[in-house]
Amino acid sequence: MTTADRVLVRRFARAAEPLHSCSYYADEITQFDRVGYSGWWHAYFAYRSAPLGPASSAEVTEVFYNFAPRMVARAVPGCWDILNPRQTRTMHLELVEAALSRIFNEYNFIAPLDPLVDSLRTGLTGLNSEDRPLFGAWADESWPQSSLLGLWHASTLLREYRFDAHNLALRNAGISGLGSHLLMAADGRGTPQVIQKIRGWTQQEWDSEASLLHERGWLDSTMGYTELGRTERKLIESETDNGCLELCSALDKSTLTNALSVLEAIAQYLIEFDVVPGRWPPAHLGKLDPSTNQD
Repeated sequence: MTTADRVLVRRFARAAEPLHSCSYYADEITQFDRVGYSGWWHAYFAYRSAPLGPASSAEVTEVFYNFAPRMVARAVPGCWDILNPRQTRTMHLELVEAALSRIFNEYNFIAPLDPLVDSLRTGLTGLNSEDRPLFGAWADESWPQSSLLGLWHASTLLREYRFDAHNLALRNAGISGLGSHLLMAADGRGTPQVIQKIRGWTQQEWDSEASLLHERGWLDSTMGYTELGRTERKLIESETDNGCLELCSALDKSTLTNALSVLEAIAQYLIEFDVVPGRWPPAHLGKLDPSTNQD
């Protein structure tokens, strides 16, 4: 992988995330509560995993990778008793479309969306989905007819493509889902208290995983990186980049250029106007109680 390729796939990751995240943070998404879901997290596990079909708690835990099994089990598979996966997808798309129409009501896109979305659909649906369960499930979904919703769907494919690649890189490095969060905390992305709350892990589990990473020489006694740990962390990110390299050949140069320009402009707009969080973890998630699925 060349340096230019690595820069390109990382730009796509940063650019796609904010538009994709509208499906989590838009006010319209809370309407799931009206049909029987118990708060933000309960609906989240349902609509994000719905393309997998009527997945079990164990399957969702494996694919999402970084949540404690007990947290997933509070929502899955019970969520399918409220709406089945297809009904969940239908409602989610309706709410996302309503949210996007509101958010971008007065927004001037820097390029026509129809030809861009058509090009993205051709390229992204042709990507290899082997070892990418979440991306593969979303890629098998029907492409939305609306150009704006289609662009959101493309951003979701881009996001989940890298998400799956990152989880594979973590597994290959022997880092568990919980361990990945200790590395994030070492990066300065979130505190143990907030991460434990929004991912369902206990302090005892956190401490046990910290001991393992300390024994491996990745973290020091303060739970900061050792030199080895920082090097290995960079290798995980590099391996994630390698796993996304196919993007550079799946999309023609014009589509790559136009998509980045459009998505980066949208990302700046969404973050600047506080439509979605500009960094992880989002502040509001730390205020939700995952133990009851209530918000």
